[in-house]
Amino acid sequence: MSKKYLNKTITAVLLSGSLFFMSAGAVSAEEVVDLTLDSSVQMALENNRTIKQSYYDTDTARWALKEAKGKKGFNISWQGTAAAVAGSSFNVPTNNRDSSYGNVLEAAIPLYTGGQLENNIKANEIGVDISDLNLENTKQQVKLNTTEGYYSILQNRNLVGVNKETVNQLQEHLNVVSARYAAGTVAKSDVLRSQTELANAQQSLVTAENNYDLSMSSLNNIIGLPIQTKLNIKDELKYIKYDLNFEECVDTAMANRPDGVAAIKAVEQAQANVDMAKAGNSPQVEAYTSYTIDGDDAFKDNFGEQAQVGVRANWNIFDNNVTKAQVKQAESALYKAQENAQYVREGIQLEVHQAYLSLLAAEKNIKTTSVAVNQATEDYQIAQVRYSAGVGTNIDVMDASVALTTAKTNYVQALYDYNISKAQLDKAMGMPVDLDVQAVAAKTY
Repeated sequence: MSKKYLNKTITAVLLSGSLFFMSAGAVSAEEVVDLTLDSSVQMALENNRTIKQSYYDTDTARWALKEAKGKKGFNISWQGTAAAVAGSSFNVPTNNRDSSYGNVLEAAIPLYTGGQLENNIKANEIGVDISDLNLENTKQQVKLNTTEGYYSILQNRNLVGVNKETVNQLQEHLNVVSARYAAGTVAKSDVLRSQTELANAQQSLVTAENNYDLSMSSLNNIIGLPIQTKLNIKDELKYIKYDLNFEECVDTAMANRPDGVAAIKAVEQAQANVDMAKAGNSPQVEAYTSYTIDGDDAFKDNFGEQAQVGVRANWNIFDNNVTKAQVKQAESALYKAQENAQYVREGIQLEVHQAYLSLLAAEKNIKTTSVAVNQATEDYQIAQVRYSAGVGTNIDVMDASVALTTAKTNYVQALYDYNISKAQLDKAMGMPVDLDVQAVAAKTY
């Protein structure tokens, strides 16, 4: 990626984030914002500060690569000296010179470094890949956080509906009980029990409504809207069959997880650092040209001038095991990177396994709770009819009401768990947001 393109990319990200904050700040708490899952994710990707930090990390990595490549080119330097002169040089009188000014202009380029510069470039090229992979991993995590927040709103909205239905049912039943009590066909205890159950249901409704408001505030915080903004969520919690089997999920994760590929790249980078450290045992050879002048005033050459073109070598014959220690440090870092790569690989497999099992469990719960809702609905209707006919008890109706509310709540929970497990499985498999992870994995240097 070129510097020009990179600068444009970062500028565009920061500009879009700035514009988003301006637009987000313009949204009042009274306004209702329509949202889909896709639009929520897009807003979060544009606004998330962790993502912006990761963009700066990629910028840093690219400048580090530019620095490494620059060390292979020409280096031009100037050195100036000013000195007081006394005595004689090589038994030649100084002719009353009391000061001397020297200037040296030199250009040098490395010819051979034992692989030090080449491996430094390689390590930094891999560092760019790792920074891109880390950015992609951050985006995938932000997408998951947004998805979880979005589905939390859907879950709590449905639970509000369930509790409203319960309140309405119990209010209607209380009306029936009160009428029968007025007619003298039931005891006052039936009225009191019905009033108590209605009050409990109303309290549960208040809790559900509060949870709904809290989940909206949480999503607003994730996507960058004012936390009191009212959201109109366009989707519904629903069941869509997941087609991939476990082996396919694991294979996809091994190929696509950015953190898994980054861990492998870190091993390659550590190996380059080992090779770079070993270069300390080799001579360093460079070609140079220089021009030197010496005079009694700055930039004068009345005392002498000299031009040189040549090759010079520097070989550290003995450094008291400094280079050896550096190599050992780099090798230890390599072994650590290898262990970490295996640790990450095993963690990815575990994460996929857990998400897949959770998905299967939620899928089974959807089927069982759906049946339970139908059975509980029929049971509640029968209990109502029997009570109205005088052959059933008020307790039967209360128990049936609780069972129906529980069944509906469990069904909503199962749908939520299923959709969350799908999102977590997608994250575990490394489903891409922007980056072609496999293409990065295939790069060689």
